[in-house]
Amino acid sequence: MRQAGLIVAEVLERLRQKVQPGVTTRELNNMVEEIISKRGATPSFLHYRGYPASLCASVNEEVVHGIPSQRKLKEGDIVSLDVGACYQGYHGDASQTLAVGQISPETQRLLRVTSEALHLGLTEVRVGNHVGDISAAIQNHVEAAGYSVVRVLCGHGIGASMHEDPEIPNYATKQKGPRLEEGMVLAIEPMVNMGKSRVFTKEDQWTVVTADGSVSAHFEHTIAITPEGPQILTMA
Repeated sequence: MRQAGLIVAEVLERLRQKVQPGVTTRELNNMVEEIISKRGATPSFLHYRGYPASLCASVNEEVVHGIPSQRKLKEGDIVSLDVGACYQGYHGDASQTLAVGQISPETQRLLRVTSEALHLGLTEVRVGNHVGDISAAIQNHVEAAGYSVVRVLCGHGIGASMHEDPEIPNYATKQKGPRLEEGMVLAIEPMVNMGKSRVFTKEDQWTVVTADGSVSAHFEHTIAITPEGPQILTMA
């Protein structure tokens, strides 16, 4: 899984270099496929439950699962890029939201708060804690900043399958959830809206967008609980 994670980390770094006004999300998808293939892996997302691409590219009010197309990114957009790679039967999964050129200070703050929420959630991934500790850390930070977490989508376990138990909500519930133990590998992924939390799925059956049209950010890492402590697998 560390090898799968390193491939994902490489892809995300290349995407950071590639994203600029005028680039299409289809071009980004093609680059993702090329890098993953050259590293001897396969795209985790391609044909997963019928998904038609190797990259999720979600622009502005699109929260997740945006299908790459001939759409050109514009100055002032933000784009959430979610990547999965499968290496020798095991998956890595990570996401980042990038500015396209110059963006407003308000939108830049959304990206910063969402990234911070991810890292606060990651600090709770340790033996003896519960899934609910991760959820609470994310929710508290996001809502203190005046934003909302998406409630109908969540993080997840990951391994030989893309999505495994346990589910990892980005908000606290009355139940603490499963206890965290060595050997668990989790994909933590806050999805944060500048406006309200409600979302809906577009007619393409994949793209999830904010109901109020506000912009949304998404950051994710895959993290393992090892005997040496937590390790982020999707970081170079």
